[in-house]
Amino acid sequence: MLTKKSGVYSLTLLLPAAAIYGILFIYPTLMSFFFSFTRWNLTEWTWIGFDNFRMFFEERALMIGFRNTFIFAFVTAGLKVVIGLLLAVLLTSQLRTKDFVRSAVFFPTLVSTIAVGIAFSVLMHPSQGLINQTLALVGINGPDWLGNPSYALLSVALVDVWKGVGIATVIFIAGMMSIPKDYYEAIQIDGGNKMDAFKHITLPLSRPATNAVIILALIGGLRTFDLVWAMTGGGPGFSSDLIASIIYKQYQAGFYGLSTAGNVILFLLVAIVVFPLYRLITRKEVDL
Repeated sequence: MLTKKSGVYSLTLLLPAAAIYGILFIYPTLMSFFFSFTRWNLTEWTWIGFDNFRMFFEERALMIGFRNTFIFAFVTAGLKVVIGLLLAVLLTSQLRTKDFVRSAVFFPTLVSTIAVGIAFSVLMHPSQGLINQTLALVGINGPDWLGNPSYALLSVALVDVWKGVGIATVIFIAGMMSIPKDYYEAIQIDGGNKMDAFKHITLPLSRPATNAVIILALIGGLRTFDLVWAMTGGGPGFSSDLIASIIYKQYQAGFYGLSTAGNVILFLLVAIVVFPLYRLITRKEVDL
């Protein structure tokens, strides 16, 4: 039975964590909302109301940024779910080299995003890049991956999938390893094959892992900045600009209040997309 004394003791233990959370998250969030209504620099600020939001939505590249952000987020999230699921099925099988493959799949996650962006910028060079040189050996004339507006955003998205699919795979592996082996033995006794086991056991019972991958990948895609900036800088033109890169360009130009308003808009966008989606996809989770 909890006593008043034990309740106070528990609350005391929570205070340090609550203080750190408040200082590092709550306070900066509230100040961001406040400064989004101001014109400010490092020394002073002036209240201007909703002018920053109005100017941000008048930004001519914003609609392109919104479109690119949603395309990037949904393409990368979808590919991470599909590829991560297939890799997890492979790496929970009796494959002899699965430990090596697991390490190889997870390794890109450990590498700096900026380093990955720079490396693939070199690899995707239209004439001197290793990718196009390899394609030329088999008679294929590779495109200008990052210089062609039709390919730039998709090229960055594919690199993001290569870098982030390791996390998705690990989550799927954890979900699959938690499924009791008895279920697979039962379906085998009933005459089911591996496809039946995947369809009727692995897929439905991995739903919590699938939901986690979808949410994490979607949040990451909506907030992506560093990989795009390292590979294309939002170009050519505005063809690979995302909302986050547009915000950064406003910071570079010295429009701190305007860019802060953009961050608030991005925060609200992520919340509006993710929270309803989370409630929708977690309704049908299967409990073991």
